[in-house]
Amino acid sequence: MPRRVSELVPAPSIRVIDFLARSPAGTSAPPGIFFRWNIMSQSQKRILVLGIGNLLWADEGFGVRCVEALNAAWRLPAQVTVMDGGTQGLYLLPYVQEADCLLVFDAVDYGDAPGTLHEVVGAEVPRFMGAKKMSLHQTGFQEVLAAADLTGKLPEEMVLIGVQPEQLEDFGGSLTPPVRAQIGPAVAAAVAELTAWGLAPTPRDAADATPVLDPS
Repeated sequence: MPRRVSELVPAPSIRVIDFLARSPAGTSAPPGIFFRWNIMSQSQKRILVLGIGNLLWADEGFGVRCVEALNAAWRLPAQVTVMDGGTQGLYLLPYVQEADCLLVFDAVDYGDAPGTLHEVVGAEVPRFMGAKKMSLHQTGFQEVLAAADLTGKLPEEMVLIGVQPEQLEDFGGSLTPPVRAQIGPAVAAAVAELTAWGLAPTPRDAADATPVLDPS
């Protein structure tokens, strides 16, 4: 089930998994060494922050506006790629396959009041991306995740930060007020997740912002 962002509790900066029981694949290193190596390498994971959607169709543009806001407000480590995924569909597959952790912003139909913000994690992400398809880009990105899974390169950790849209059929329209109001909370939720993954995002001046990567 998705979690309302307002109900989230900040996670610890390092989440320890049961690595003490085993050694790195293909090595004879004792389990304890692997455990220490894992703690040291948490911040070296490759992370993809992806905003998907269409800026031309009102609330469909929520995901893209979120990555723009995140990039403008926060300086992120070099292993984090912030990308405007737009409606690229399967063209995003190589970027997803290369990531250890994936964070996605999107407008998602949860059946809630417009502007309701939810966070979905782990194996639930592909299911919610395709539960109620509102546009072709969601079908396309669900296929991206399925293809990454089939090739054994699905990111180890996935988070979907989604907002319930109000208007999707207003061509050329901007975000509706209840959806626009959730950009700040969505970015804050993303920063909390990145911190939980062992990163240290730092605020920056608007003049210091770098362009969001466009895969097209």
